[in-house]
Amino acid sequence: MQIVAVDIGGTHARFVLAGIGPRGIELTGEPAILRTADHAGLREAWQAFAATLGQAPPPRAAIAVATAVVGDEMPLTNGSWVIRRSTLARDLGVDEVTVVNDFAAVAHAVARVPAADLLPLAGPELPLPADGVISIVGAGTGLGVAQLFREAGRYHVLPTEGGHCSFAPQDEFEDALLQRLRQRHARVSIERVVSGPGLLAIYETVAALAGREALFIDDKALWQAALAGSDALAAEALQRFCLCLGSAAGDFALAHGADAIVIAGGLGARLRHHLPQSGFAARLVAKGRFEALLRSLPVNFIVHPQPGLYGAAAAFAVERPQ
Repeated sequence: MQIVAVDIGGTHARFVLAGIGPRGIELTGEPAILRTADHAGLREAWQAFAATLGQAPPPRAAIAVATAVVGDEMPLTNGSWVIRRSTLARDLGVDEVTVVNDFAAVAHAVARVPAADLLPLAGPELPLPADGVISIVGAGTGLGVAQLFREAGRYHVLPTEGGHCSFAPQDEFEDALLQRLRQRHARVSIERVVSGPGLLAIYETVAALAGREALFIDDKALWQAALAGSDALAAEALQRFCLCLGSAAGDFALAHGADAIVIAGGLGARLRHHLPQSGFAARLVAKGRFEALLRSLPVNFIVHPQPGLYGAAAAFAVERPQ
């Protein structure tokens, strides 16, 4: 059976044909990646993708969307699109459609990708548990969080909006960061720090405390400099970002009662070689009386190139309307 798998984030919407069969999920070819800001909504982006196929797309769609999948109208948390469940099949011209939260889709991918797509990052180098809870955390335009529960050869995915939990400072620098962010936002969630745009807030605080001019005003250019190590303040901001990601991942693992953690997200992939050299792992386990518990958890990266698309197709296979 062939479907269209779609992964909609705040910045990009990805489309690809996917096959679902006895051997599992298979993505066909390279995904089409469209900027959400360049299209009025999903219907227009779908039409743009369909035009690249040279044929009618399959009449089935699996859509992962970066928002809470609740009710009829689902506005993107960090974008202008609104997904309407009641008109979605008609708008896309399909017979069947499954909609899941974007990090629920990543959790489906974690449950089904080959072991080679899950690489050790911290903690004991053990395979993910066959039974138990896995916390999935990943930064991109926002901060995604999901739970994967495995038991007796089956699994269940629990989507969350954990990225909107409150930011919890751990030292004087983060106290100062929180104070600066409070000048812009009535409430400061962890997503305001651990996300693509969050690096700029960290960088501005680093510069202010150092009495230096903040040269970067664009988070894209800042990320390039930080990852390349070409600017000292940008590199320091990136190190702090890794610390905050570690703190958040440890918090979610405690809240979920997790037996393992998986780091995902577009920025997770870009930080793959930075996190092991940062204070990420030390921050993840710095939970006082529960430090030993956190140290016992395997922490992995998911390195599949398109976990959102793969997971959307997997969710369709599991949740397909009967």
